[in-house]
Amino acid sequence: MSLHLHGYWRSSASYRVRIAMYIKQLDFDYVPIHLAKDGGQQFNEAYSSLNPSQLVPLFIDDDEDVFLNQSLAIIEYLDEKYPQPIKLLPAHTLDRARVRALSQDIACDIQPVANLRVLNHLTTTFDATTESRNQWCKHWIEKGFDAIEKRLTNTAADYCFGFDVTMADVVLVPQVYNALRFEVDLQRYPNIKRVAENCNELDAFTKALPENQPDAVQ
Repeated sequence: MSLHLHGYWRSSASYRVRIAMYIKQLDFDYVPIHLAKDGGQQFNEAYSSLNPSQLVPLFIDDDEDVFLNQSLAIIEYLDEKYPQPIKLLPAHTLDRARVRALSQDIACDIQPVANLRVLNHLTTTFDATTESRNQWCKHWIEKGFDAIEKRLTNTAADYCFGFDVTMADVVLVPQVYNALRFEVDLQRYPNIKRVAENCNELDAFTKALPENQPDAVQ
């Protein structure tokens, strides 16, 4: 098997790439990297040599000698190399830019400020409690969702952009999963809620669910 995905079951960035790979119907080797066990397996020398950023995911394509470590870059690589059965980025220039913009609203502005290394730093440096960490995450998710909900009012039908699944849906669904973890009230976001529910009826999204991964902690 030439395709390998190093990830963590509850990492939303890893979750995005899993969705995309299942949409593309690709066979791949999933390599768990536990972000908390053993002091964080992402810091191990073997993994750090492959991915100096010491984050997940890491995508490897042996056939092409490709190593990619940013989820959106990985998804775009997969979309260009494997355009079938579904293209995740539209053909039209403006439509493609809009999909990228919404994806980056989440991947750049919401998720990074609430990822594990930030939360750990809040605890070790600022003595943040579990409750205050959870409130931190909830705050930034809600702030981001307030804007995304308004954007979807003008673009969404079954999915973020009409009736076709795009990269925006692939990025949105893991963030909705995080929102539920931190007790965000999705009733405030009917467009987001509807799109996520529609996506989660699709086989690729179900396969990619965190609890369906071999490294999931129940």
